[in-house]
Amino acid sequence: MKIAVVGTGAMGSVYAGLLASAGHEVWAIDTWQEHVEAMRAQGLRVEGASGDRTVRINASVSSSEAGPCDLVIIATKAMQVAEAAESVKPLLGKDTPVLSIQNGLGGPDSAASVLGRERVVVGVVGGFGASMKGPGHAHHNGMELVRLGEFGGPITPRLKSIEALWSGAGFRVRLFDDIDQLVWEKLICNCAYSGPCAIAECTTGEVMADPDLSRVSAACATEAYVVASQRKIKLAFDDPVAYVRDFGSKIPKARPSVLLDLLAGRKSEISVINGSIPRVAKELGLAAPVNEAITALVRAKERRLGLG
Repeated sequence: MKIAVVGTGAMGSVYAGLLASAGHEVWAIDTWQEHVEAMRAQGLRVEGASGDRTVRINASVSSSEAGPCDLVIIATKAMQVAEAAESVKPLLGKDTPVLSIQNGLGGPDSAASVLGRERVVVGVVGGFGASMKGPGHAHHNGMELVRLGEFGGPITPRLKSIEALWSGAGFRVRLFDDIDQLVWEKLICNCAYSGPCAIAECTTGEVMADPDLSRVSAACATEAYVVASQRKIKLAFDDPVAYVRDFGSKIPKARPSVLLDLLAGRKSEISVINGSIPRVAKELGLAAPVNEAITALVRAKERRLGLG
């Protein structure tokens, strides 16, 4: 198949590298010119839990260079999705699905607002702990789970075909009838580690090992779980602290994307991760003071770095 990955940061590069290694024609579309040039010249290297490979890949800063594809994956950050969705229009054939994969709340909804809900498939990926080593070189600490669902459910033939594509590239995939479940199960994990790791500048394992940080992490997860429960989200667990500790134990050396963004001098996605919990809590007449405080601290850190 011909596949475009729009936004080839750490996770997008893992998707592109493994899909290309499985024999698909993959186009990496990214605004990072140095990264694009490195992929063109030396190929894309992906190392870590999936092994160590360098694959030849098509790379461009322009979607129009690739032309229509069989599948488009938007792997940008949530705040960049609307712009990315506009840019993918040259990649779309009559029935090309667009798989939108972001952290936090709102990414696929932004894609759907531009492209239509019937075009967009929702993806949530967890347990990879990916980072960029440099242009054309990505690393990931784990390889846990890719969750896929349709807006409004149920599982469709096209969703099953996308599952087969990813499974064939070595990913572990689970399909969901309920996209709210898949989004919130990942969001609870993100809340547990994204903000605390960013503030303390440490890995998930270091948060788990520190008595104070582990309590903060547990409180973030518990608040998110309570909000999800009040929203009548069906979750596959009833102990959020055990759930996020099991998640974190699989990628103890990972540095979440919020921390990586701050270290790289980029504005983070904290507002759609920890920051989403107090917003939704307020709608329900609840409070989420720990996530609210964590979000405020990360935003203060961004201001000190001149990031807004």
